[in-house]
Amino acid sequence: MYRREFLQKTAAGAMVLTWPQVPSFAKEAGMGIVVHSYWSRWNSKTPSKNYPAFTNAIDLLDHCHQIGAGGAQVIISDWTPDYARQVRAKREQLGLYLEGSMGLPKKPEDVAKFEQTVKNAKDAGVNVIRTVCSGGRRYEAYHSPEAFRELTKNALATLRLVEPVMRKHQVKLAVENHKDWRAREMAALIKEINSEWVGITLDFGNSIALLEDPMEVAQTLAPYVFTTHIKDMAVEEYPDGFLLSEVPLGEGILDLPAMIALCRKHNPAVTFNLEMITRDPLEIPCLKKEYWETFETVPGSDLARTLRMVRGHKSKKGLPRVAQLTAEDRLAAEEGNIVACLTYSKDRMGLK
Repeated sequence: MYRREFLQKTAAGAMVLTWPQVPSFAKEAGMGIVVHSYWSRWNSKTPSKNYPAFTNAIDLLDHCHQIGAGGAQVIISDWTPDYARQVRAKREQLGLYLEGSMGLPKKPEDVAKFEQTVKNAKDAGVNVIRTVCSGGRRYEAYHSPEAFRELTKNALATLRLVEPVMRKHQVKLAVENHKDWRAREMAALIKEINSEWVGITLDFGNSIALLEDPMEVAQTLAPYVFTTHIKDMAVEEYPDGFLLSEVPLGEGILDLPAMIALCRKHNPAVTFNLEMITRDPLEIPCLKKEYWETFETVPGSDLARTLRMVRGHKSKKGLPRVAQLTAEDRLAAEEGNIVACLTYSKDRMGLK
C-alpha cells in the first residue's frame, strides 16, 4: 500500500526513486556498522592491546568481518584512487557491503574535489553516501527563525549543486535527519530536489530530540530512504527537559521491527547500519526558551506527548554514563555494546 501510494504521488510530479543495484552478497547481508559507533576507538590516541585504534576503512572492514557484521558505513574523504582499489579488494575478499560518509562542498569551487571523492568511493564499491546538511543540532547551532531559514536555503542550493555529480556517477546521496529538520521539513527538502539520486539516511532515534514520534518520522521519511542508522533509545527527565541516550538494541523504547519493516516496504534494497554511540546522555533542553528559537509551528501537543513518553519510559537501570570510566574501559564498553547489538540483530530481528 505504501509503495503504491508513493508511486501514484510520483506520477503527479514528485520525484521517482530507483533503488541502488547492490552486490548479490549484500542483499543477504546482516546489519552493518556506522563508523561513528566507534566514537572512542576511531583514530583513538589510547594505546590499547585489546582495542587498537581504527585509522582507515580497511581497519574497520577487517573488524566488522571479525565480529560478524554485514558491512560498514565509513568516512571516505581524502581517498586516493589507489586506496579506493585497496578498499574494493578488501571488501570483495571479505564479502561485505560498503557505504560512504562525507560532508558536502561549501562553495562551487569545491565541487571538483567532491566529485573526485564520489568517483573514488564508487570505484571502491560504494553506491550510497550518507551526508548531513547542517552544522550542528538545531537547538544548539541556530538561534532565530531567520538563521534556520538561511540554513534551508543554503542546503537546497548545495544539494542542487551536487545532484548532477550523483546522477553522473549513479551514486545515491542520503541526507540524514540529524537533529536539524523535523521530518515533514526534511521530506519537503528532498521533494524540492526531486531527484532519484538524493534521498534519506533514516536515523531511527535522532528526531526524538525535536519532539517527534519516532514511528511518525519513519512513516514520513521511509518513502525516500536509501540507508539507515539503526539504534535504540532510552530517556530520562532532567530539570530543563529530558536526557536522550543510545542503548543496546532491545533495551530502549523504539519499535525496531516495525521501523525495519516499513523501510523494507519502501526500499527492498535498504541497508541497516548500527549507530550505537557509547557516551553520556545528550541534554534536550526543551523547557528552556532558547530551545524554541528556531521553531515556528511546533504544536504544544508534541511537547506534551514527548514529556509523557519520557515519564512513562523511565529507564529502570538509569541511562549509561561513561565519562567516569578510564579510556580503556570506555573502549571495552563501546565494543561490548556493539557486539551485543549485532547479536540481538541476528537473534531477534532477523538481520543475519
